[in-house]
Amino acid sequence: MAAHDAHADVRQTCSPDLEVDGARAIWIDRGTITVPLDLDDRTPGPHGWQLPASTQWLLLWSPTAAIRVEDSHLWAPDLCVIELRVQESGLGADQAARNPAAAQHLALELAERWQRSVPEMLTGQVLLARRSQGVLTVLTGVQLGPVLDDLYAQEARQEDFGARLDGRRIRFAVWAPTAQRVSLLTWPEQAGNNPPLDRADRRQMMRTASGTWKGGIDADLVGARYLYEVVVYSPVTRRMETNLVTDPYAAGLTVDSRHSVIVDLADPAWTPENWAESAGPRLHGLVDAAVYELHVRDFSASDESVPEHLRGSYLAFTTDGNGTRHLRRLARSGLNSVHLLPCFDLTSVPEHGAAAQPDQSLLASFPPDSHEQQRLIARTASHDAFNWGYDPWHWGVPEGSYASTPEMADGAHRVKEFRCMVQALHGLGLRVVLDQVFTHTSASGQDPHSVLDRIVPGYHHRLDATGSTEGSAAGNNVATERLMTEKLMVDMVVRWARDYHIDGFRFDLMGHSSTRNMARVRHALDELTLDRDGVDGQDVYLYGEGWNFGEVADNALFTQAVQGQLEGTGIGTFNDRLRDAVRGGRPFDEDPRRQGFGSGLAGDHNGAPCNREPERQLAHDTDLVMLGLAGNLRDFELQCTDGVIRRGDEIDYNGRPAGYAAEPSDVINYVDAHDNETLWDALTMKLPPELDMAARIRMNTLCLATVALGQAPFLWHAGTDLLRSKSLDRNSYNSGDWFNRLDWTGRDNGFGHGLPPADDNMTRWPWLRPLLADPSLKPSAKDVELASEQARTLLKLRRSTPLFRLGSAELIRQKVTFPLSGTPGAVPGVILMHIDDRTDPIDPDLAGLVVVFNATPHPVRQVLPEVSGQKVVLSPLHCKGTDRSTCESRFDHMGFEVPARTVAVFNHLR
Repeated sequence: MAAHDAHADVRQTCSPDLEVDGARAIWIDRGTITVPLDLDDRTPGPHGWQLPASTQWLLLWSPTAAIRVEDSHLWAPDLCVIELRVQESGLGADQAARNPAAAQHLALELAERWQRSVPEMLTGQVLLARRSQGVLTVLTGVQLGPVLDDLYAQEARQEDFGARLDGRRIRFAVWAPTAQRVSLLTWPEQAGNNPPLDRADRRQMMRTASGTWKGGIDADLVGARYLYEVVVYSPVTRRMETNLVTDPYAAGLTVDSRHSVIVDLADPAWTPENWAESAGPRLHGLVDAAVYELHVRDFSASDESVPEHLRGSYLAFTTDGNGTRHLRRLARSGLNSVHLLPCFDLTSVPEHGAAAQPDQSLLASFPPDSHEQQRLIARTASHDAFNWGYDPWHWGVPEGSYASTPEMADGAHRVKEFRCMVQALHGLGLRVVLDQVFTHTSASGQDPHSVLDRIVPGYHHRLDATGSTEGSAAGNNVATERLMTEKLMVDMVVRWARDYHIDGFRFDLMGHSSTRNMARVRHALDELTLDRDGVDGQDVYLYGEGWNFGEVADNALFTQAVQGQLEGTGIGTFNDRLRDAVRGGRPFDEDPRRQGFGSGLAGDHNGAPCNREPERQLAHDTDLVMLGLAGNLRDFELQCTDGVIRRGDEIDYNGRPAGYAAEPSDVINYVDAHDNETLWDALTMKLPPELDMAARIRMNTLCLATVALGQAPFLWHAGTDLLRSKSLDRNSYNSGDWFNRLDWTGRDNGFGHGLPPADDNMTRWPWLRPLLADPSLKPSAKDVELASEQARTLLKLRRSTPLFRLGSAELIRQKVTFPLSGTPGAVPGVILMHIDDRTDPIDPDLAGLVVVFNATPHPVRQVLPEVSGQKVVLSPLHCKGTDRSTCESRFDHMGFEVPARTVAVFNHLR
């Protein structure tokens, strides 16, 4: 299409100060472009808003991206100028529903005769301009995501991408609908990690109607390195770029992710022996999930029982080290899942040449309240071997820094080592859950770590009203509402389940994705079968962070995958209601000493001014804990501590309904996770400093009991059963091995490792310093073992009877009550939960359970008339270890007597 076909003049007069104003226009489908009303110059008239006759909206296109403004003229040697017509009726209902960000925009129509040229236009530079009285006064870029979906996505979603072995050929496919040219560059496996560009074998790929570029090479080149060379317009630089990019669908990478590697994931050479038979235990129901959240490096980095060359690696899980033995003990007690923090390829940790962290003996030489430890760690934090890893680079390849050696990070070697880890965990009787981060990437635009944006610029990332990348999800937000981005998300989850035997997925900031996204993930997994795929996809468990915030908040762009909006999917969301009620306060409180049900509000007051109206707060926290124990159901009727019967969704949580679950599997209960302080650190800050160690341990156990003995799935942070401390660090994502130390022996729980890193903790140092300096607050190995034993008892109790895992809202409503709540017999800080199994029995041996949570510093007696005079005994599991205190709990035919700071389970025998 030549310029004169649209307008003969290639120079357009413009105002002297005209510049490109971001990318404020949105091309929503083949024939429609929208622009915000504040860029318009319509005026109100007797028949509505009127556009001055002298005003025109123009689409400007240059195939070579040569548009420039000079001397009050806009021009390009190949400029095409197309006049657009204003749609006075605005967007249609369907258009507005698909594009809520543009729903109130002015709609501009591209004449039908130009619509056939839209695919060609999209491969060059397009701008939108407003011309008033012959002068361009507005100039802005155009966001292309919606129109690319409209033109290409339906067909492209049916295709397979990446490098695939197909008989005698390796087939390549990459979706790049705005590219002018795509070439495949390959190097033989022997070329190494960073082969020279001039030695590449270059093949031109062929474009298809779906915007997909395809090519192929001989099948004997499995193991070869490859890149895509993509010639594409970048709205960031406003010029054509020639980008050398790895494959977003890569199955293998070289060290430090410089090149993609052709890997045949079905090749037996890259699977451990008996891999086909490797499977985690099945869940009888979703509520059976008992999850331990663990970081791969933390697991063994400080474990001297693991060979030194394997510490911090996938293969550490295959050794008989202290960590493996501890996981085995937990599995035998009732733990059934390990949730691994991000293991996909990430940008924050070098796979080769990571900086050495400070010597731990040097760090240990400083006082426990010193600032020196964090100062030394900060020197190497940005390029050492530690990071949580919430910064995706390639979603479908295992992270190479966890390989046993840098050489094993190359190609398929890391694939096999990852599978060995999964098989080892399965062998311990543990399912494997992977943390997934589809809400953001570490980079966008032309950054070297940006993959998606250098292939399809402006498509895969969510853009704001000006065309800038949104960043509310702690990075470069991913636009999972785009159909091909959603496909990538679904395909990667399926790969991990099918090719790595992953049993579950946790989704970071899941509320930034839609219920449609999650439903399609669920459906794709459900399609996997044992006969065809080697896994039963319906057994894969899904949960995530259902927080409501950012540019997507309150369903602004789509129906979010947040708390209360995933009914019927079986996808759980973290229950912050129970967490806050047990711990006290909220994660980002200015004063961390605010207490809760499990942290001293019931009688161990710390005197901090933030604990205003402790009796009232205790009552409300108690209501939230009871609701959480009953699965946080929105329609569960609870007689609250004030005697008023309320449904779960009538109980307040910071102005929102506390109960939001339709079924107990809609939530996952927890009291600590990798985010924020560990449970032990939170208790250290909240409990009175003079409280003795035995009492602190019992409060730790009581907190864990509120999730382990509830009706929902639950998660413990790794080491919470070992009184794990991060030296009061509230955000240890980049704090190195020293602050994240996980000592399975119990000799060093991590407390007193110095003041935590300044970036996230300095404002709290005045509160933290005296605590860290107090030697009485650091537990001994004997203290840790006692805590560990009490925690394992909770797991055994949960596993001992299905009454702790009823599995449905109907059964919970029938059988679970808190009969003393709101009555004269209630004691503030005490919860009595009755699970009555006398009618329509679930457990053939028990007529029910009575669980007493005594968070007070005094023994309590609670009388429950329903079981008075019947055969009720303390669960024998309480008295099989060294925890003698709980064994003092008893039932005397009239009531239950429970010691201070104790949770006790009583069996009502048939």
